Amino acid sequence: MAEDILSQSEIDSLLSAISTGEMDAEELRNDIEKKRVRVYDFKRALRFSKDQIRSLARIHENFARLLTTYFSAQLRAYVNISVASVDQLPYEEFIRSIPSMTILNMFSVQPLESRILLEANPNIAYAMLDRVLGGRGESVSKVENLTEIETTLMSKLFERALGNYQEAWGSIVEIDPVLEEFEVNTQFLQMVSPNETVVVVSLNTTIGETSGMLNICIPQVVLEPIVPNLSVHYWMQQKQLKERDPKEYQALTKTVEKTKVDVSAELGNTDISIDEFLHLKKGDTIQLNQPVDKPLQLKVGREDKFLVQPGKVKNKIAVQVLETLEREDKEDEG
Repeated sequence: MAEDILSQSEIDSLLSAISTGEMDAEELRNDIEKKRVRVYDFKRALRFSKDQIRSLARIHENFARLLTTYFSAQLRAYVNISVASVDQLPYEEFIRSIPSMTILNMFSVQPLESRILLEANPNIAYAMLDRVLGGRGESVSKVENLTEIETTLMSKLFERALGNYQEAWGSIVEIDPVLEEFEVNTQFLQMVSPNETVVVVSLNTTIGETSGMLNICIPQVVLEPIVPNLSVHYWMQQKQLKERDPKEYQALTKTVEKTKVDVSAELGNTDISIDEFLHLKKGDTIQLNQPVDKPLQLKVGREDKFLVQPGKVKNKIAVQVLETLEREDKEDEG
């Protein structure tokens, strides 16, 4: 912004030009007014706020993580998926931006209206198919010549992935994604009118050594009923309203109460040299650092929890708890 600020010499020159008549003040004022006018393209009308777009990005970041885990397990290969961008643009512009022959998965998301499109770049789609068929994940683009077996395998692979999409949207709305159509030619695809605004979520995808994009196209009509849910206020309210289920709490408490933990009372310790250790024999005495008139420390796991006194119960060595060690006490001792 520093370049937008005039220096004192520039201000003096400007005032001098106006006073001498070299520059018209009214003309200068008109130029400033003209610069304030911004061109607005109604074809690219922004239907969603930045806050709502950020919410959609968070949802799909979660989806990308779930999808990474799903495809890693299905393909048994290195998979990395992340959100590259979230944009709103006319449907016609989205269709022009993707290959004319590509992998198109159209699915409904009841109870929301219309359908969502998942477009997979052919390089990625064929790398997945090659892994499913036992290959190394190589990509051979022949979308226009998909066999029935290849079509079935590929559609099933993406259909099973929709369960992750349902989970990603769970905090906003309960949806039931169902794959309705599998297509490879964009000419046979018409979801909404060309000028309809859609949200396009682009996912950077890497399968083994092959990289490409997965694009999720969400029409405005799908999101309209849940627009209020895409605000930060809604997310915060949902977090506050989320109450603890008494039954779940009780079941969890019972499970934790039955959990077994290692408990040990330390009689003391000391340091000896390797030479002393090698020459130990029956009858030798090792002096510990624990005074006999002070309580021992009882460990739960690896953490000191109680001060105890040693003794016997029915001819068995035992300890009696004298005091509970608080965290502050343990920090002071350290």
